[in-house]
Amino acid sequence: MRPIVTTTVAPSTSLTAEDRCDRCGAQAYLRVELASGLDLLFCAHHAREHGNKLREVATTVVDETHKLGGSSTPAAD
Repeated sequence: MRPIVTTTVAPSTSLTAEDRCDRCGAQAYLRVELASGLDLLFCAHHAREHGNKLREVATTVVDETHKLGGSSTPAAD
C-alpha cells in the first residue's frame, strides 16, 4: 500500500504583502483557520466586518491589524 502524500503547506505565522483578502483582494491582515483545515484571509476592513463571527468558528486566528497603526480598529471590536 502506498502512503498518502499531500502538498499542503502549513500557513506561516505572520502575513506578508503577498497574502490577499479572499473577499476583495486587498492586503490581508487577518488569517483564520477553520476546523476543516481551510484558511481564510481578510483585509482589515473585512476583518472588522466579519471578525467576531470568524472567531466563533475559527480554530486558529492570526490578527495583524495592529500593523496598520494609527486609527485602525482591532478586528475583535
